[in-house]
Order: sequence, then structure tokens, then C-alpha cells
Amino acid sequence: MIERIWYGNSPLAYLLLPLTAVFFLVSLFRRVFYRIGIFKVERLDVPVVIVGNITVGGTGKTPLVVWLADYLKAKGYKPGIISRGYGGKARTWPQQVRPDSDPKAVGDEAILISRRTGCPMAVGPDRYLAGKALLENSNCDILLSDDGMQHYGLGRDIEIAVIDGKRRFGNGFLLPAGPLREGLWRLEHVDIKISNGAATFDECSMKMRHGELISMGNHSSQPLSGFAGSTVHAVAGIGNTAQFFQLLINDGLDIIEHAFDDHHDFTRADIEFEDDLPVIMTEKDAVKCQYFSDDRHWYLEVSAQPEAAFVQRFYELLEDMKDGQETA
Repeated sequence: MIERIWYGNSPLAYLLLPLTAVFFLVSLFRRVFYRIGIFKVERLDVPVVIVGNITVGGTGKTPLVVWLADYLKAKGYKPGIISRGYGGKARTWPQQVRPDSDPKAVGDEAILISRRTGCPMAVGPDRYLAGKALLENSNCDILLSDDGMQHYGLGRDIEIAVIDGKRRFGNGFLLPAGPLREGLWRLEHVDIKISNGAATFDECSMKMRHGELISMGNHSSQPLSGFAGSTVHAVAGIGNTAQFFQLLINDGLDIIEHAFDDHHDFTRADIEFEDDLPVIMTEKDAVKCQYFSDDRHWYLEVSAQPEAAFVQRFYELLEDMKDGQETA
């Protein structure tokens, strides 16, 4: 319902504008307090790269973080990763994340990132404390923050804003009347804007490339095209379920859609149906379904592929950052 208001130009959005005014004032004073020093900005001992957005919901941040981690390792860095751990219900924070961590404690995205990158990782509501804990337990020389653009308490060296190339900024209103966490002005203060899909003249672009389907029962793999022409159950509990469903349709699958809220707490009943059709889900959702899945269940690996202009710009920012450290 709320996304139809945000992205469908619904007149109902105007009924929420009084609450949006409150949200605007709170966020404005918060930014001012950080700027004038009432709230403290704390810096870690290594450079910090923020990968965030100004809208609610999935834009492709997590796949880009995975790509950046691999890129940094190829350049000789030892990256660590911090995140909110959204959906995690750990009793204490921050939490160190390993590939075999409990998603109920640290969140689904954190485990996906840990498995895909092999990098040290910590999560917690306070990004500075998560980063500090990670540095105390690893030899990282640079940190990637999955989300955190609005977490002004953490000092940063590079900011990358990820934009949904199709849905863009919806009706252009701040929360809750629209999907914006901050106004469009915020994009003028980041180092790189990258669009997941079509890009404007001042944005880089990236594409999502799917890999193979991985069986959750026996861990075998096969191309997505192997199910072309077949009817399957498509399950997604992510920020933009339509994008995932369309990806399957584009490869010739006839899908029965099962859309859930982002970070949905899956149960066995959510992925079991009264037939023998295959069930295909996102890799993030598979993290939470791994304990009650079988050979009928598959997840699809998806990776970000930034264009060359983004790679060059990010390289230049790293070099500038390195030169600044050497002259400091």
C-alpha cells in the first residue's frame, strides 16, 4: 500500500505531509547539530567508504558492497565491512559476523555479505562502535559501510549514493509521504552517484548480472535458463520484489509470485506449496530459509557490474585519499 502511494503519484501522499514536515524538521536539526559540533562526529583509524542511498528500500547497495570488497582486495587492500544488521535481534551490539552466524541475531544481509566476500564484518546500530570493534579484532586497512549515509556520527572519506534507475525518487516527498530519507540536495554532496539501471548525465550506471541457481538441498547449480518455459514459485522478501520477479520472467520462466516485506522472517509455511513445482528465491532470503529447505528450493546469485566510468572514478578517489594520508 505505502509503495503505491510513494511511486504511484497517489493523492493520499498529501494527507501525510504534516508528518513529513515533522520528519524534515527533526532531520534538519540533527544535521545542524552535527555540523556545529553539538553532536560528535567520530573517526576511525582507517578510511571509511559509505555505500548508501536517500530512498527507503532496495537499490542495489549490497551487491555493490560485495563488488567493492572484491575490487579493494584485488588492489591490495584488506577491507572490512560494517552494517546496521537490520532485522537482527542480538541482545548486545556490536556483533561480529561470520558466514555461519545466526541470521536471527545479525540479519540476513550481513551473512550474505560475509559469505560472498570472506571479509571481516561487524554489525550494530552505532556504525562507529561496529567499526571500532571490527578493527580491534582484525587487520583491516579500509572499511566499507553497507548503508549509513544518514549515520552522520561516523566520519567518512568517500560517499557513494546508489539510485534505483527505474523507480528513481518516487513522488519526491520525504518520509512518510514519500520514499526519501533526505532531500535530493543530498546527492550533490556525495562523491559518486551510481544508478542501478538507466543513469542521467551526472551518474554512473551499473547492471545486475545473475549467476546460476544454487540448490538449497544438495548445493548443485544450474543456469537459470534451465527452467525456461517452466512454471515455478518465485519468492522474494526484499526491497524491490518486482525487480527480482522481472529478472526471472526475462529468462523465460512462468512464475507464481510470492512477495513479502523486506527482511521478512520466513517460516517453513512461506516456502512450501501444495505442488511439486520448483521454488526460486533471492540469495538474501535463502539465508533465512536454509534450515527448512530441500531439493525443490533454489536461490539465484546476483552480482553488480558497474560501468568503467565508476571504476575509474573510484580508483581516482582511492588515490586521492592515499595521497592525502601520505601528506598528512
